[in-house]
Amino acid sequence: MKNILIISALLLSSITATAQRFEDYFEDRTLRLDYIFAGDNTHQQIYVDELVSLPRWYGRKQRLAELPLRGNGQITVTSKADGMVIYRHSFSSLFQEWLSTAEAKRTRKSFENVFLVPFPKAPVDVKIELFDYHDRVTSSLSHTIDPKDILIRKADQHQITPFETLQQATDTTRCIHVAYVAEGYTAEEMDVFLNDCKIAMEALFKHEPFKKNQNRFNMVAVMPASQESGTSHPSKDVWKNTALSSHFDTFYSDRYLTTLHLKKLHDVLAGTPYEHIIVLVNTNHYGGGGIYNSYNLTYTHGPYFRPVVVHEFGHSFGGLGDEYPYGDDDPMYFADTEPWEPNLTTKHDFNGKWENLIKEKNAGFIEGGGYLSKGIWRGYENCRMRTNEEPEFCLVCQQALQRLIDFYTK
Repeated sequence: MKNILIISALLLSSITATAQRFEDYFEDRTLRLDYIFAGDNTHQQIYVDELVSLPRWYGRKQRLAELPLRGNGQITVTSKADGMVIYRHSFSSLFQEWLSTAEAKRTRKSFENVFLVPFPKAPVDVKIELFDYHDRVTSSLSHTIDPKDILIRKADQHQITPFETLQQATDTTRCIHVAYVAEGYTAEEMDVFLNDCKIAMEALFKHEPFKKNQNRFNMVAVMPASQESGTSHPSKDVWKNTALSSHFDTFYSDRYLTTLHLKKLHDVLAGTPYEHIIVLVNTNHYGGGGIYNSYNLTYTHGPYFRPVVVHEFGHSFGGLGDEYPYGDDDPMYFADTEPWEPNLTTKHDFNGKWENLIKEKNAGFIEGGGYLSKGIWRGYENCRMRTNEEPEFCLVCQQALQRLIDFYTK
């Protein structure tokens, strides 16, 4: 009888978990979590900065307690009432990337980070964790959020940044919401921005698996006007007054184009339908950057605009790693740890990657990737994640992207 009761309890627990619904725990609103990540390469800390309420939730409403990928960091939301994990998400951050630089060995810095979770109906515990390149927790923070807290700032939905719908998904309740954001476009240049958005969309949907899944993407163009045209270029002593304060020379790399002002970025997006972010920067100087489940930026007015915007979306949406070597300095991949990126392997734990493609003789192990020439492997000789000249994502990356599209929409 005791065994029967145990089995019945397990069955009931399984049924309860399976029956978990978005509406049981969340409102159709977004809770924006603003944090400060701070420290140096030996010690990191996480601080709560601000909580913001946004009028709608545009993320997934299924597979809430599952992770799309492992990432360099994770957020876990737990119900205070019953202890159930009700939402999980993963991410990377510019702060963690900075930790591998020489500057992080001699100084401490802080970085803004912004994350979106569904707005809870009742108090929850939120845990945020950062991992190092050996998949060890380097810093974590747990805090309780009461959704009735009067200090949760409500974003004013009556002062929404002007935006235009570029493409509406077939089912807007099960789709991937992407916002293109104007950076360095003055009010008089918004027609240029909208045309750049259309070019970027055409480029993205020429690539599989995006092409065959185009109806699962909802795309908008968000138009904050900049006071000056262009972007800042510190190495040339050029500083511009722009909507997002973007700049080249991130980590002293001439072509690394980013913004450190994530709160400003999300303030611009408040009230618009977004989850994934593509910032188009009004410049003809080559560059870009993409951070998984955070944002990407790309230059727009040069011969490589199309491949770069697709490549950077491979980072920010797909969590794909770069497949080219880059001097073997400041390594981020090691033999004792399997990369979380689905298109790279150290062969430490290859399970769940592209074994099926190897069995079908459609892929193999090509050494070199993740900025290293040795000790890490990719599946194909060439790919959109390796060179601008390659016209397609390789089958390994296509498979990984399709898995993510399915995760968010099925």
